[in-house]
Amino acid sequence: MEELETLRRLIEEQDYQGALTLIDEMDEMAKDDKITKVESFLTVLLIHLIKEQVEKRSSSSWERSIRHSLVGIYRANKRRNAGGFYLKPDELKLAIDEAFSFSLEEAAQEAFGGAYKPSQLLDMIDAESIKADAFNRIMEYKP
Repeated sequence: MEELETLRRLIEEQDYQGALTLIDEMDEMAKDDKITKVESFLTVLLIHLIKEQVEKRSSSSWERSIRHSLVGIYRANKRRNAGGFYLKPDELKLAIDEAFSFSLEEAAQEAFGGAYKPSQLLDMIDAESIKADAFNRIMEYKP
């Protein structure tokens, strides 16, 4: 990794401020990667929660996808060595908000065989309760 070589060089040159800046950048890149993974699992989770609410039903495959998404979110968000999580609760809520629009578009293609546009589907659901349900499931998930 090029960043590690640069970090080594900065330390050898005793440019500690430059090394600390690079460490901050590397930490931010790692966090961005984790957020991307969490958002991917969030999208799947939200799609199924939207479909469940709008179609007023569930299926075993949807339930498996929901469980798989919760596991994926937990694993991607968990800090292995340092403990805790990359995304704090307020950041997680923001990620849910950001993933919701895309999830709604995808759910519109799947729910009722794609008979409704996303805007129509939005009128048929309680978006805030779905977001809250997703957040609560994530926060309550224990492996």
